[in-house]
This record gives sequence, structure tokens and C-alpha cells, in this order.
Amino acid sequence: MSSNLDALYRQVIMDHYKNPRNRRILEDGSHTINMNNPTCGDRIQLTFKVEDGIVTDVGFEGEGCSISMSSASMMTQAIKGKKVEEALRLSKIFSDMIQGKDYDDDIDLGDIEALQGVSKFPARIKCATLAWKAMEKGLNEDEEQ
Repeated sequence: MSSNLDALYRQVIMDHYKNPRNRRILEDGSHTINMNNPTCGDRIQLTFKVEDGIVTDVGFEGEGCSISMSSASMMTQAIKGKKVEEALRLSKIFSDMIQGKDYDDDIDLGDIEALQGVSKFPARIKCATLAWKAMEKGLNEDEEQ
């Protein structure tokens, strides 16, 4: 990856960290999931609303490093308005990307691609995936009911 691209990705990550999107708890959310990463202290509370199989709204609160909080911000933007299956598929693609595996790059990941470099830092992968794991847990519980 070129240093220009690295710099751009860093800017995108810091923008989401300093100006998080959807940083709020939904009072009328149908799902609330709390997760934390005990190894580094990141924690997140994810709330979202699913209506007719579509994630109609999503918000998060939490504290942690720039990677975990910017990833949560990006994730909420990416799944809002998506069908549950699409959100779960996006989570699988993100997981593969962040672990340095081959992934379906036909999908435009938008800002999420900025986190691609995290794959070089195994200790930070859990930071980047925390919000995504919370989303998967909540959506999978919804599917089981």
C-alpha cells in the first residue's frame, strides 16, 4: 500500500473517531448488545431496530481506541438500511478483509476499506471487529426467534 493511501486511510479513521456517525443509543431500539474486549478495555453498546428484515436504524455508545470506535462508526453507516442478510454478509467480508484473507471485493466497502491495514497488526484485529461481532450477535439472535 502506498504511503499516500496509508495517509488517506489514517485520515478517514481519525475522522470517524473524532466525528463518529450514529453515536447514540436508540431509545426505541429492538436490540441492545453489550460487548467488550478485555485485552484492551474497548467496550461497546450497540442498539438497532430491525423492521421487516431491514436494519432501519442503528446507534452505538462506548469507549476505546481509535480503531474500535471508528470501526463502530463505519459499521453503523454501512448496515443502516440494509437487509439483515446483507449486513451479515458485509460482516463476513469485513472479517475476511481484517484478517488479511481473500474477500469479495465486488462490494463497495466505502470508508470501511480504510481499516484494511489493521490486518498487519494482529493485536488490533479484535479492536476493529468488536462492533461487528456485536452486530452479528444481535442479528443472529433475531434470526433464531
